[in-house]
Amino acid sequence: MLDLIKQPWPWYIAGPLIGLTVPVLLIIGNKAFGISSSLSHICAACFPANVSFFKYDWKKEAWNLFFVFGILIGGGLAASLLQNPDPFVINPKLAAELSGYGITNYNNFIPAEIVNWSALFTAKGLLMIVAGGFLIGFGTRYAGGCTSGHSIMGLSTLQWPSLVATCCFMVGGFIMANLLLPLILSI
Repeated sequence: MLDLIKQPWPWYIAGPLIGLTVPVLLIIGNKAFGISSSLSHICAACFPANVSFFKYDWKKEAWNLFFVFGILIGGGLAASLLQNPDPFVINPKLAAELSGYGITNYNNFIPAEIVNWSALFTAKGLLMIVAGGFLIGFGTRYAGGCTSGHSIMGLSTLQWPSLVATCCFMVGGFIMANLLLPLILSI
């Protein structure tokens, strides 16, 4: 059984499992799904200041906090029990392109040449880690949700703002991966 879980699951199994979350959430009466909203719930629960944005009954959304906590636990269990000690297999064309940027270590999920404590205090590190994190947080708030909320739940319930947000996520991802990231990595 553990060998089955360790293998990548094909799209025709993983996709429907993800898709089934929407009808399940609608059946149990939840209209929203997403990870970014849990930060609002945590702030509303822990910092009951006089901020109008956090004045709502966060307890109705407590299931979302359990969901996010389950993701953290699942990630920890997967990292400790299901990890594959083999180095990542990278397409030779991609490896050649990445070596031009100084990325040659494929032992981890994230290249150590980019994301590490010493790289954080370089111009490239600050740009990628700090500015990138800020832009993700700002974009999530500005779009009214994250990719999981808009692309899974929003599109399934035929919400126009979610279609616009998902299209913008895709265009932004394309621009970042193909135009901006090569410029940043060449710094």
